[in-house]
Amino acid sequence: MSYFGDIANGVKTLLTGMKVTGKYFFNARKEIITQQYPDNRDTLEMFERFRGEVVMPHDENNEHRCTGCQACEIACPNGSIEIVWDRKVDEETGKKKKYIVNHIYHLSMCTMCNLCIVACPTDAIKMAKNFENSVFDRTALTKVLNKPGSKLMDGVEE
Repeated sequence: MSYFGDIANGVKTLLTGMKVTGKYFFNARKEIITQQYPDNRDTLEMFERFRGEVVMPHDENNEHRCTGCQACEIACPNGSIEIVWDRKVDEETGKKKKYIVNHIYHLSMCTMCNLCIVACPTDAIKMAKNFENSVFDRTALTKVLNKPGSKLMDGVEE
């Protein structure tokens, strides 16, 4: 008798679980929850708080806000940012002034922690919403953030 009782109990628990599943199946939310990712690349927008790769915005005159203070490099917990800088004589003042040669970003080492963005005193770098970073060669994940021939914006000081 306990054999048939165990079968009846198993069927009862199965129907209880199927009742919960059926309730969600027939009373599903009407809005679309699942994103059909490869098909909707044109309309896909990431969330406002999404953190992708680090970028350095430039204006239409190819000017950036990075002074080369290295605050982002120091704040980075795993060394994914390198700033190569030099000094040159400023024509206006005659004093040597620091400028960046290359602002190197290693996306392969970055944990997207946002500490470099918070540490930057001039808001020179931002987190982009790019998430498609798959490459066959890992060296493609090392990027130079400042564009060739770019310079510091007027009015931005250390």
